[in-house]
Amino acid sequence: MNIAQGLLIALLALPILEIYLLIKVAGTLGFLPTLLLLLAAASTGGYLLRTQSWAAWQKVQACLARGELPAAELMDGMLIMAGAVLLLVPGFLSDLMALICLIPSTRKTLAAYLVKHRYGVDPQQAGGQTTNVIEGEYRRED
Repeated sequence: MNIAQGLLIALLALPILEIYLLIKVAGTLGFLPTLLLLLAAASTGGYLLRTQSWAAWQKVQACLARGELPAAELMDGMLIMAGAVLLLVPGFLSDLMALICLIPSTRKTLAAYLVKHRYGVDPQQAGGQTTNVIEGEYRRED
């Protein structure tokens, strides 16, 4: 199974799981507490999105100004955007995944894992730079 097939299965399964969880939670807690939990999760996620997106952008700009590869910082920004999209999907499972993407400590851990395992870059080394160095001499001819 490739990535596209896995994504399609996840997109089809997510609404079914969300409806199931909403029915179970509403059956246990009642309609109003369930609605309040969904609103609280969305407002918390919205607050984290507003506060963290600007900080992520500033970190990317700082890395670029230093001449470093902002791999972890870019992944950080992408996870913030993924969290924002997940907040648009009503339900507890998507809100949980969104909060994992938006809480700074879990987002940093997830971003470092994704950068290291997907791109082979260790974000802890040299500010996200790879340590491969090719030594040599050159001469400029005009």
